[in-house]
Amino acid sequence: MTDSEQHASDPLAAFERERGRLFGIAYRMLGSVSEAEDVLQDAWLRWQGVEHGTVESSAAYLVRLVTRLSIDTLGAARNRLTDYVGPWLPEPIVRSGEADPAALQELADDLSTAFLLLLERLTPVERAVFLLRESFDFSYREIAEIVGKTEENCRQIDRRARKHLDPGRRPAPADPEEHGRLLGGFLRAVRDGDLDGIVALLAQDATLYADGGGKTRAAQKPIHGAEGIARFLLGIRRNAPPDWEIRPATVNGSAGLVNLVGGQPISVMSMDTEPGRIRGIYIVVNPDKLGRVEV
Repeated sequence: MTDSEQHASDPLAAFERERGRLFGIAYRMLGSVSEAEDVLQDAWLRWQGVEHGTVESSAAYLVRLVTRLSIDTLGAARNRLTDYVGPWLPEPIVRSGEADPAALQELADDLSTAFLLLLERLTPVERAVFLLRESFDFSYREIAEIVGKTEENCRQIDRRARKHLDPGRRPAPADPEEHGRLLGGFLRAVRDGDLDGIVALLAQDATLYADGGGKTRAAQKPIHGAEGIARFLLGIRRNAPPDWEIRPATVNGSAGLVNLVGGQPISVMSMDTEPGRIRGIYIVVNPDKLGRVEV
């Protein structure tokens, strides 16, 4: 049976076979679980209306559909962000419990909060071309068909995107064991109220970002410098209610933390690390981004 004959008889099965990759594209494009799910829902509705027997490859058709929907959605989302209160961070993908090193190896480094934040430098089309090439290993010929441009144009867009990202700013892949060691030390220092211990774990030029979206209290601007970050975190600890707790979790493919009050998540924290130091701390407090957090 040919591919067109197969998905003509069962379009749902054809869609489900591609769902993981389609969500991966949409999430990396949008930095939002909810918006990625909305794109997939829109794609499914449109896929149902297609004359499936005329489609040569369901996989290629669906990737093209989801990528173009993501480009359109990202453009509209960025217009909304002009009024966003404070720093914006991607909606985290959170899995409860300790991070499994074997499972982490299966997740791309480009799922990290630091990397997704860096992608905000790119236009929607630049982001699509770069991610399809970098993360999903599509050829330029395939990318040209997906985004509706020439192959040479896609090569130029990819070069421009890489120049905008600046390899010197791209976070290096973290060693899971080193990352976990730094997170464990950080957690102990915060619980103990150890200012010097927190400072010792942070790079001197470290930065903390807190995304409250104007929905709850959060730092309105990034906090720069090890000591400023440590004092900010200990201030949060001093004001925490008695039923505050911290649980380890896998956040965007790396070891992170979920803060809970009364058993309900109030924030998710991830880190960008280098050998021996924490370079970036990313805290999502916006309740609109915590509804899918597993605890």
